[in-house]
Amino acid sequence: MNQFITAVLTSLSSGAIYALMSISLVLVWRSTRVVNFAQAGQAVLTTFIGYEVTVRSGSYWIGLIAAVISGAVVGAIIDRFFMRPIFKRVKSGPIVMIAPVVATLGLLGLIQAIIGFIWGFTYVSIEAPVSTDGYNLFGTVVAFSPFNLMVLVAATIAMLLLTLLFQKTNIGLALRASAFSPEIARLSGIKVDAVRTLGWAIAGAAGGLAGMLYVPGSYLHPNAMDVLLVFGFIAAVIGGLDSLFGAVAGAMILGFAINFATSYISYKLVFITAFALLITVLLVKPNGIFSSSKGRKD
Repeated sequence: MNQFITAVLTSLSSGAIYALMSISLVLVWRSTRVVNFAQAGQAVLTTFIGYEVTVRSGSYWIGLIAAVISGAVVGAIIDRFFMRPIFKRVKSGPIVMIAPVVATLGLLGLIQAIIGFIWGFTYVSIEAPVSTDGYNLFGTVVAFSPFNLMVLVAATIAMLLLTLLFQKTNIGLALRASAFSPEIARLSGIKVDAVRTLGWAIAGAAGGLAGMLYVPGSYLHPNAMDVLLVFGFIAAVIGGLDSLFGAVAGAMILGFAINFATSYISYKLVFITAFALLITVLLVKPNGIFSSSKGRKD
């Protein structure tokens, strides 16, 4: 029973972090139809900024705020000075779909190289702001700590705020309109380029938050978020790249699948479980479980 409860709780915690990375990928995909593989590098860079602020200020919370803000700034800069010029120069043909994706892969390598040049390739850690000792449940210590609970709560609040932004505000309406039909949005007076930059900024902020929630249970180095990017991408594909709800649901499905497989069968099944689930979903519903061929979901 305790093993089952532990698996459920850890699945929720890990799924919440996957969801933040998944949402950041979906936000960019919805606005530009590009999978932003540079998101891992952006998240590491902004987490390193959060790390520096944490060390210098002595406060994890100040570092968290710095990571989120810097994530938004980095995301906006990448779109304004890197992605937007690429889209303007690539007009037609198959290269329209390929060039931006290849560009994000190149940008990922560039960002990781810059991080290595500034901070080196040694592993550093960020101390968790609350205890990482597991709760005592019925006389047994479970692998779910106050920090895991904090991660779950923080990620849930962030996802609720994003949902409210997209569903209940004019900014959300502009973001959805610019993604769905940019030409009509322009005719309606929406500044599509600025709105898309805002989408990249929000995605960058989500990545910064994901990094600061992920690293205290791991280590920070230039390639620290590569695995998180893989799981976030798998979760987005499982749920449907057009759906924010699908991004969250896919992340939770992935989190539960991985944790139950590793808890009850073998810890070696992490990647096997993730990719087996991805292939199964692609075979059954290629557009994702919560996608719709009739239109976009929010």
